[in-house]
Amino acid sequence: MPEYEFILYEKKGPIRLITLNRPETLNAITEPMEADLHEALDIAEADPEARVIIIQGAGRAFSSGYDIASFGETDPVSMIAKGASAADHVSRWFYHDRNMLKNQTHILELSKPVIACVHGWCMGGGTWLSLTCDMTFCSEDAVFAQPEVRQISNTSFLWVLMAGYKNALRYSLTGDHIDAEEAFRIGLVNEVFADKDTMMEEAFRLAERISKISPETVAANKYVATLGLEMMGLRNAITTNWLLSSIAHSSQRPDYNRKEMLDAAMESGMRGFLGVRDGPFRPEPFGPRSEDRE
Repeated sequence: MPEYEFILYEKKGPIRLITLNRPETLNAITEPMEADLHEALDIAEADPEARVIIIQGAGRAFSSGYDIASFGETDPVSMIAKGASAADHVSRWFYHDRNMLKNQTHILELSKPVIACVHGWCMGGGTWLSLTCDMTFCSEDAVFAQPEVRQISNTSFLWVLMAGYKNALRYSLTGDHIDAEEAFRIGLVNEVFADKDTMMEEAFRLAERISKISPETVAANKYVATLGLEMMGLRNAITTNWLLSSIAHSSQRPDYNRKEMLDAAMESGMRGFLGVRDGPFRPEPFGPRSEDRE
């Protein structure tokens, strides 16, 4: 079996289990991790014995989102990388988000179904990854959000596709947290389970049931859905999403920027960064950062 630095790849009969494996960072996503993940997906796609792919996270979370620390040193107000021009800044995000588009369409266009199993934190890019999968299960401790919009960043059209226009805007314009029950209510997940073990048991049970169907039939029926969505305009929508992302990342201004967040990060690390970014939004409406509703 292939070995990777940032994921685990396991054969489980007709099922291929991929585990995001940076538990010390709550599986924060980096470009090398994405490269490992999508190479593993290609290997599973080419394996005639593989019928279903399941993606999970190691440790306490599915994924905390894109690794902020991997983006390097930037000017605290303009957010342009030190020594770079405004054109360099736009180009950087243009190509970064184009790669994100390729990764999303890669999963959508695989012939084999992909099930995301989410526990714990599922933030930002982690949420987008879970929504790109064909089915999404979660445990009761799951928390979804796009808190990066609070630090001059973009949302994903996948939220509109899954949750609908009004629900998507409710959470995409604030970065507010969503617990498992709310994620199920608005359509982000298929089902909620009491804990991770129960969730994984059901994911494997469902994958085994899918494996009893002809693989060509499974592929054709997956494409009925995914290619149908593309014909209805999904590809155009996520392509526009990619192009608008560069504008979102470039929308810093003197009164809305990440200077205080970065100053806090220099003094207190990621905890300080998150404290400044998310402090004004607490209590969150759902999840462990919300108020006790009793």
